[in-house]
Amino acid sequence: MEEGESSPLLSQGTAGQERSPTRNSPPTSNILGPELWKEQVGAWGCRCCPGAKHQAWKEGQASSLPLSTGSNCVKYLTFLSNFFFSLLALVALAAGLWGLAVKTSPENSWGGALPADPMLVLVLGGLVVSVVSLSGCLGALCENSCLLRFYCGAVLSCLVLEALAGTLVVALWGPLQEGLKNALHAAIIHYRDDPDLCFLLDQVQLGLQCCGVVSYQDWQQNLYFNCSSPGVQACSLPASCCINPQEGGALVNTQCGFGVLHLDQNAAGQVVHLQGCWPVLQQWLRGNMQTIGGCVITVVAIQGAELLLATCLLRALAVPKTAENTEPQPL
Repeated sequence: MEEGESSPLLSQGTAGQERSPTRNSPPTSNILGPELWKEQVGAWGCRCCPGAKHQAWKEGQASSLPLSTGSNCVKYLTFLSNFFFSLLALVALAAGLWGLAVKTSPENSWGGALPADPMLVLVLGGLVVSVVSLSGCLGALCENSCLLRFYCGAVLSCLVLEALAGTLVVALWGPLQEGLKNALHAAIIHYRDDPDLCFLLDQVQLGLQCCGVVSYQDWQQNLYFNCSSPGVQACSLPASCCINPQEGGALVNTQCGFGVLHLDQNAAGQVVHLQGCWPVLQQWLRGNMQTIGGCVITVVAIQGAELLLATCLLRALAVPKTAENTEPQPL
């Protein structure tokens, strides 16, 4: 073999050694440069890190991907409507708390387990509505799925309770009427025991232009207005029973009904209303049944629309999350 020639076997072995990488060396085509490796780690870190996934799940936040235009409209519409209702509920709650704070006799009660206090009803109603509305308001603004689910569940529960209450009212309309009549009798008996009850009964008699339950003689059941009472109001009626309680002046004449129960019916009819409030109330309910039903349907429709908006927003927030979860993970 001449000096300038090389052995074929030797050249094949050398080429084989050059082509065959070692066992532990990575393929040169898959080796990433330092900058490319940093970019890949930065892009995959949020998805691969278990701590980041746990933090996102814990906070209940939606995906960082932007919502569509329609979903944004639903989001802000849900926020604005619930913000408006939360303001109304907070005003009602503040008014109820103020009423409870300035009451002169908060311990008064007329036979129930809870005091017959309209301020307490206002406080409880304002508290419930404000909590539900604020959850929907903040859930829509922050795109928080947990708050939106709580809001949907609360609104759905209210709708179910309202449907149940409506069914009971229709099924038990007769007993409810008797209960309302007995409540009016109880209000007359305890008229002087509670200032709130006194105010409500006065507003009913002034608004319906009536006196008593069936007739003005029902005020004989009250201890202070009974003709056998030793007080100065014996055989008298409240000023709210008078036909013209102000008598042309700016202030109400609280003594306009004094001694009316001593008079005969014709003379008493010149001063006070003789008809009781129960027949007038029944007539008012029959005449305004369509208006009452329309108000109930409006309230239910508003709640249903709010529930529908919150459900649509929840679905819109779930779409980007599903898209992120279905992306292929890096090896």
